[in-house]
Amino acid sequence: MRGQSSPLAKRRGIIFILSAPSGAGKTTLYNGLRKIYPEIKLSVSCTTRARRRGEISGRDYRFISVRQFNSLKQRGEFAEWAKVHDYFYGTPKRPLDRVIKAGGDILLDVDVQGARSIKKAYPKAVAVFVLPPSVGELKRRLAARGTDDKEIIRRRLANARGEIGQIIQYDYYVVNRKISDAVRVLGAIVEAERARVSRVSEWRMEALRPKHRRKGHEGRQN
Repeated sequence: MRGQSSPLAKRRGIIFILSAPSGAGKTTLYNGLRKIYPEIKLSVSCTTRARRRGEISGRDYRFISVRQFNSLKQRGEFAEWAKVHDYFYGTPKRPLDRVIKAGGDILLDVDVQGARSIKKAYPKAVAVFVLPPSVGELKRRLAARGTDDKEIIRRRLANARGEIGQIIQYDYYVVNRKISDAVRVLGAIVEAERARVSRVSEWRMEALRPKHRRKGHEGRQN
């Protein structure tokens, strides 16, 4: 099943939330997922932090000033927002509403706090938590990056334990032991959620339409 709807049904769009501790491989997984499902849109968050090397505004983040961020927040433009390490991050609401209204799907990369807020605003959103195979493996991956000193790694591991403890608020979990396997599980989640009867807004097969409509149609034929 690909795209917005099947030949048999028109459905409502889906918000997919992806969260993970730093170093669990979330970015690699959602890039892998979008290779299989290029029609899934990516939500681009706003942030007040400086742009890093290789990042492109509008693709990775929308880099804005604190004043601009506060203005958007006051106007209720964010579906969720948070302050992380002295910088503000926010998920624009309009792109979410536009995509799901059109029957499309959109993927959000947010932390556990953001996931909680999105689920509160959009109860039918699907939250997925990416787990490392073990805390030891997570530590190894963080060290292999070569970008953080021991104190930062220690802090990230402490944060990871707290984040993993919030997994109960999620709908699914995926263990990123092998990238290809984890991407396959994510794909299965997408397929299952797209096939939910509760997401159907219109049946296109005559036999699946409400009975009173079919009777009326049959009456006109006689």
